[in-house]
Amino acid sequence: MDAIVAVYSDWGIGSDGTQPVVLKADRSHFVELTRGRTVIVGRRTLADFPGGRPLKYRRNIVITRQNIEIEGAEIAHGADAAISLCRGDAMVLGGASVFKEFFRFLDRVFVTKIDCCPESDCFFPNLDDDPEWVLADCGERLHEGDIAYRFLRYERK
Repeated sequence: MDAIVAVYSDWGIGSDGTQPVVLKADRSHFVELTRGRTVIVGRRTLADFPGGRPLKYRRNIVITRQNIEIEGAEIAHGADAAISLCRGDAMVLGGASVFKEFFRFLDRVFVTKIDCCPESDCFFPNLDDDPEWVLADCGERLHEGDIAYRFLRYERK
C-alpha cells in the first residue's frame, strides 16, 4: 500500500484542516500518481478537496465513523474495512489521523518535500529518522516562485 503526502521542512502537513502552502507542480504530481487508482481519504480531508467531493477518475474510499453516504465514494469505518474493500492495493491520501491508522500497512510513501516551514498543527512521521524507511528516490531540487521543493520516494526496508 502506498501513501502520498506534501510535507514542509518540519514534516508538518497542514493547519486547520488545510495546506498553508500549495504548489501547482505538487497538484499535477498528485494527479499523475493517483489517477486510475483506489484512494483512501478521511472525511475531513475530503471536505478540503475541490467542491468537497470525491476525486474523479479514481475509486474513492472515505474513512469515517459516521453512518453517512457520499455520492461517488465507498464508506469504510476503519483501516480493516478499507483494506478489505481494496485488497491492500490503494494510495492513502490523509489526513493525519488516516495516515496514522494506515502507517503500519504502507510499503511506499511519495513525499513532496516543500522547503519552508509554515505553522502546522498536524505532522507526518519523519521518515528520515525512522530506521524502517529508506529514501529510494531523491528527485532534483525544483522551484515554484521562491519556494524550493523535491519529489521523494521512501520505501519500507
